[in-house]
Amino acid sequence: MENLEGDFTPEIEPAAAESIFGDQIGKARLYFEALVRDGDLLGLLGPREMPKLWTRHILNSAVVAELVVPGQTVADVGSGAGLPGIPMALVQPEAQFTLIEPMERRSDWLKAIVQDLGLSNVRVQRARAEEVAEVFDIVTARAVSALPNLLRMCVPMTKHGGEVIALKGSKAAEEIQEAKKLQKKLGIASFEIVRVGSEFLTDPTLVVRTKLV
Repeated sequence: MENLEGDFTPEIEPAAAESIFGDQIGKARLYFEALVRDGDLLGLLGPREMPKLWTRHILNSAVVAELVVPGQTVADVGSGAGLPGIPMALVQPEAQFTLIEPMERRSDWLKAIVQDLGLSNVRVQRARAEEVAEVFDIVTARAVSALPNLLRMCVPMTKHGGEVIALKGSKAAEEIQEAKKLQKKLGIASFEIVRVGSEFLTDPTLVVRTKLV
């Protein structure tokens, strides 16, 4: 029998966590504990993700807040477990975040976590991306869809001159090439691959910044 408990032990907090979250580290730890407690039960994160919960999920998301300035509005599409929105909101408390999640049990969980953490700069909206009537300075997403499809969902929610920030992996450049076919139709000004968190993370987060006209 496979020893699930041993194999899927939650990751010990890396030293970088306190550097990234600063005085918000206490809330980050509570969020980590909530994901450990509820992640598998609610289908937010599988047990195999527990040994890399801090580095691959929480810190990987948090450093994207480097790209957000005070006063901006940010939508996290398909928020699920609150990634990347909640870690970003902890790091950048002077921006307003909306977590958009269509599944009832996940949106209910997000609302409870936002309340438990006392995040006054975060609200939760149960909806699909295409149902959202607002527009935001930044729309972000993680592990939702390939870039072309993601842009079709997110661009209508993004202000003119705003940007879609998608957390991506090694195929980012290939996805941009596919997405360029939509550039004129969607009013896209430029694409840029950026690595964020290099000051803190051994493996910085790779994002695609899509700027709109």
